[in-house]
Amino acid sequence: MRWRHVVSPHPALIHAGARRIGPGEPAFVIAEIGVNHNGSVERAKHLIDAAHAAGADAVKFQIRHLPATYQADVLDHPELQEQSFQYLIPLLKEFELSRDAYRELFRYARALGLVAIASAFDEPTVDFVSEFAPPLYKVASADLINLPLIERLLRERTPLVLSTGMATLDEVDETAAFLHRRRATFALLHCQSTYPASVDTLNLAMIPKLRRCYKVPVGYSGHELGITNTIAAVALGASVIERHITLDRTLAGPDHAASLEPAEFADLVKGIREYEVAYGVPVRRISRGEVGNRLTLRKSLVAASDIPAGVTITRAMVAAKSPGNGVSPQRLYGLVGRTARRAIKADAMFTESDFGRREKAPATLPAFSSSWGLKARFLELDRLSQIRPQPKFFEFHCSYGDLDVALDSSRRYSQGLVVHAPEYFGRKVVDLAAADPALWEDSIRVMQRTINKTREIAGSFVGVPKVVIHVGGMSLEPDADHAALLKRAEEAFRRLDTAGVEILPENLPPFGWFFSGLWHCNVFGDADEMVGFCARLGYRMCLDLSHAWLYATHHGLDYLEYLKKTAPIAGHLHIADGRGSHKEGLQIGEGDIPFAEAFRVLAKYLPRDDEVTWVPEIWQGQLDDYRHFRIALAKLAVYPFLMNGVAGESAREA
Repeated sequence: MRWRHVVSPHPALIHAGARRIGPGEPAFVIAEIGVNHNGSVERAKHLIDAAHAAGADAVKFQIRHLPATYQADVLDHPELQEQSFQYLIPLLKEFELSRDAYRELFRYARALGLVAIASAFDEPTVDFVSEFAPPLYKVASADLINLPLIERLLRERTPLVLSTGMATLDEVDETAAFLHRRRATFALLHCQSTYPASVDTLNLAMIPKLRRCYKVPVGYSGHELGITNTIAAVALGASVIERHITLDRTLAGPDHAASLEPAEFADLVKGIREYEVAYGVPVRRISRGEVGNRLTLRKSLVAASDIPAGVTITRAMVAAKSPGNGVSPQRLYGLVGRTARRAIKADAMFTESDFGRREKAPATLPAFSSSWGLKARFLELDRLSQIRPQPKFFEFHCSYGDLDVALDSSRRYSQGLVVHAPEYFGRKVVDLAAADPALWEDSIRVMQRTINKTREIAGSFVGVPKVVIHVGGMSLEPDADHAALLKRAEEAFRRLDTAGVEILPENLPPFGWFFSGLWHCNVFGDADEMVGFCARLGYRMCLDLSHAWLYATHHGLDYLEYLKKTAPIAGHLHIADGRGSHKEGLQIGEGDIPFAEAFRVLAKYLPRDDEVTWVPEIWQGQLDDYRHFRIALAKLAVYPFLMNGVAGESAREA
């Protein structure tokens, strides 16, 4: 028979409960328990627990009514059959569980949030399994050609997942055509039905071929040793992954040798999820870490010599030097030949204005009644004094070196003061939750120096100064012991002399960019943890709306519910947009945060007794005369919550 490449006229995703299965969705991972319980309900429960701990989406059993699956002679006299029957039939009899046992196991798995399914090898078993109303049925490789069984399964009007092991292409085509004629919803799993399967027989190239030919979700049922090739199957387009799980590969039974033990299964799921994150989308996006590297490592166009106004700019007058926050050197020949519109000092950066007219950021800022501010560095104070209208306060984001900057103590400013503590010192990250005693002590000293610096300059500003601090707990590998990290951080905060300042620990995203790499932020992102931490220390917090979005997105939380929990302890807001679990500090409107809804929540739940301060927290918003800060403020001016005053609803009513 010719392989006909039959396709569905209406390709559809498969739904397994709340999970969708198919292209564009995370791989649906099935932990195949099969008969690896060896007839023990307790062992089966341990396998369910292991699958749940590993992060599997589903567990699957193999269920048979042996008299309906095998001829009577095979069951009664396996010793007279081929050697494989002599081995298998006694084991299946020994390992067979009662119907009540399966009822107990299905309930147990579902209570853990797992999808529970089965391969039903005969029609009486389909009748039994239908009691559980599973969201899909598995058809084993051996039954791909079993049209009577498939007809019975189709009466359940439930999606089917069919393995293709030991089948020829013509046989796959025949069954696919049968299913398409009945407008069935199904998926095909590429499979090599040997236990274990040799790597040179896996033929993973069939996965994209099956997808092209049948336009249905395609997956992989693997029986090889190890996990590398199963992860590769996901990279090739597998939407379903099925692997056997066992507590001990040396146990007696047909599938143990080709199964993964719990730690391996957990590594498999982790590897699949890491690959899915790494695959991303076919759009070139610059990560936050790359933005930092662009600034440090890339170059900008600068004047190679003094250039008087009115002269024609020649190639010899232009050079490229770091940092990379100016005009790209790729625009070199868009500059050469232009008339200099201003006098440019040697080594000074060219700006967009040197290329002619462009859309400018607002020259005048909105007249916010609320306590708004701008982020800056100590050395930018004179620059800040020229902005109109004047901010209500300044937030100085300090590097470790800024703590040595001397300010004129005789100067007086009408603004309030917020100091954001350094995140680095030398070649180390500041970490008040550090397990390393030396790093912990050094981090405490950095924070105390920051507080001392804040007190030193506070006389030049109005009100009680605020100090924004990152708690710490960052690491290259995740650390799940949140309690120990928070206890360490709490001990550090209690050692600080905070007289005369208000300490505001800032909520952290799930990941942070440190030394141009992506680290895990292990603590101070969970709302309940932060509320408890601040209550024990008597603090309010700095609530970063972008960080909150990233954390809620990464953990599948409701963003507005997250804000309801954290807003009551907020004393200061960082306002920026965010996307996904990595893209923070975006321009307002360039991410996914629903600001209108978020501000309605904040208006209701912010503290009642004091106006909360806020700044736009746009990444590198201070460049080019605060260009992106100005744009952000103009966009935020449409929200009455910010224009008229940031305080809790009850405070405004009073």
